[in-house]
Amino acid sequence: METSTSLDRDNAVLNCIFNPHLPLGEASAVAAKPSDTEIDNEYDPELLKRAKELELSSIKLAERGDLDGAITYFTQSIEVLPNRPSGYNNRAQAHRLHGNISGAMEDLNKAIELSSGQGLSASQAYTQRALLKKLSGENDAALEDFKCAAALGNDFAKTQVVEMNPYAAMCNKMLSSAFKKLKGEID
Repeated sequence: METSTSLDRDNAVLNCIFNPHLPLGEASAVAAKPSDTEIDNEYDPELLKRAKELELSSIKLAERGDLDGAITYFTQSIEVLPNRPSGYNNRAQAHRLHGNISGAMEDLNKAIELSSGQGLSASQAYTQRALLKKLSGENDAALEDFKCAAALGNDFAKTQVVEMNPYAAMCNKMLSSAFKKLKGEID
């Protein structure tokens, strides 16, 4: 008995179009993107509003190149809501840009811990941590973090999982070549 619907098949086709480098069935064209809404709903609305205002100010400072000021404001945001993972994730980015990799890793680990590995902050933290691990030559550990982020719907992490998996990349190349031959694009 066939359990897939026309919508499922249509989504599979769209997935192949929008994610041509991923193995078949590895991603969903309509996959839900991670969100921190559930986590944020746990906080006092006034404190959440203040923490978000401080984060926004931090981001503006970072965009202007004032990383010290950005880190200070991110720290203040964390002080307002110390159990909210977003502040740690964002401060990690500022630490990384400032060259403080150990500070970034500490904040990323905290963001993942506080988020219980779920939501947007976890997805972003896993991805950032994976990039730092990849840059330091810890490819196996980086791949594991990319897989966690990919499972949360992070498209960049999905592409990294494929790029770091030589077998999947080889299969994708063979499939691409076969389709091109079928279409007459390769002699």
